[in-house]
Amino acid sequence: MADPKGFLTTDREVARTRPVAERVRDWNEVYVPGSLLPIVTKQASRCMDCGIPFCHNGCPLGNLIPEWNDYAYREDWGAASERLHATNNFPEFTGRLCPAPCESACVLGINQQPVTIKNVEVTIIDKAWEAGGVTPQPPERLSGKTVAVIGSGPAGLAAAQQLTRAGHTVAVYERADRIGGLLRYGIPEFKMEKRHINRRIEQMRAEGTKFRTEVEIGRDIDAAKLRKRYDAVVIAAGATTSRDLPVPGRELAGIHFAMEYLPLANKVQEGDLTVAPITAEGKHVVVIGGGDTGADCVGTAHRQGAASVTQLEIMPRPGEQRNAGQPWPTFPMLYKVTSAHEEGGERIYSVSTTHFEGDEDGNVQWLHLVEVEFTGGKLTQKPGTERRIPAQLVTLAMGFTGTDRQNGLVEQFGLELDERGNIARDADYATNVPGVFVAGDAGRGQSLIVWAIAEGRSAARGVDRYLTGTSTLPAPVRPTDRALSV
Repeated sequence: MADPKGFLTTDREVARTRPVAERVRDWNEVYVPGSLLPIVTKQASRCMDCGIPFCHNGCPLGNLIPEWNDYAYREDWGAASERLHATNNFPEFTGRLCPAPCESACVLGINQQPVTIKNVEVTIIDKAWEAGGVTPQPPERLSGKTVAVIGSGPAGLAAAQQLTRAGHTVAVYERADRIGGLLRYGIPEFKMEKRHINRRIEQMRAEGTKFRTEVEIGRDIDAAKLRKRYDAVVIAAGATTSRDLPVPGRELAGIHFAMEYLPLANKVQEGDLTVAPITAEGKHVVVIGGGDTGADCVGTAHRQGAASVTQLEIMPRPGEQRNAGQPWPTFPMLYKVTSAHEEGGERIYSVSTTHFEGDEDGNVQWLHLVEVEFTGGKLTQKPGTERRIPAQLVTLAMGFTGTDRQNGLVEQFGLELDERGNIARDADYATNVPGVFVAGDAGRGQSLIVWAIAEGRSAARGVDRYLTGTSTLPAPVRPTDRALSV
């Protein structure tokens, strides 16, 4: 245990963000560099090393949180990194992007502020990289088996790294021009600088993983040819079909899915574009959807110089405290102010878009909305609450409905879908097609980055067992259908 009295003597303290006026002028990460180092050992000391550490169960990866908290408290960064990597391939991703269901499950959080687990995690991995402690781990010998991984998001990368380290020859196929999936083009630079992805890719290359960009399975390579070429296939293509908003005026110019808007801003940061073809500069921006993707659109619009930014959410505003239906240690729906929300804009809850209004040239100019409420378990409009707000750029950030069906991947493989439209799989992540496995959002549906990595690791174990009859890779933390997190 780090400090038996740490949770009594030390208050929760989190990383400081840079001043709003400064950070909206650039695309660097929002936190003050080095702000965690003076406080992180004290924060780690707040961990109580509980007899039953519920943080393990709150985290889909089963991270050994009390163990690396203790090492962080003692500033043994090497040991802390080893414990962190024992369950998580990419803690620098999760430490920046995960909503931290582990903190919601922290026992201290029953009646106090929980341990800053996420901040401790990211400090450990950043220290490990700085010290040169994150090195390639190539296999001692090769199995002679080959595996194709479709998709290079967190699930695909985790599966590929585990399978490469198990001795298989692995090739990752990505339809975009760079590796990283939504980590690369869906997450804005101010949330995670892409250098963190780049150095992991270099580590994986040094371990033996091969990468094939700008290759879309189902279009550029037929599924049958891929199966013939490889002994096993892992589908980690994500749930990239965006939920649409079929209301009058949807066809107007200036209305885009979030995943049409966000990648272009990232391409500017990559140096591919000078100016994003879809930009918020000088425009009244409306973001439809109150989740993390919506917040990413808000922060991006601020940095592009929007005239105003309004975020709409059909659900009521969440409370700031747990309600009776979401007791500890579940992951509660709470009112959250992200760094993007700190930067300005308006958030409107309990409203629904009725239609869009455009100018004579077919460009969107106004969004018409109405207040809604739940009555008898149904969502109903409140008469007399209709109004319109200026909208010259609208981004739809209402989530995703499943794997892309347009490229023929599902049909060419002959994959069965579950009742939610995701690719069906068994406990070993195997699909109905022999030798074809699925991991991450493609099989689970839209979810968290920690679930993607956890499923990639678990699917890798299933593939390894399929190829060799056994597996030395870590077993899944728990069945995928049981979780306290989202």
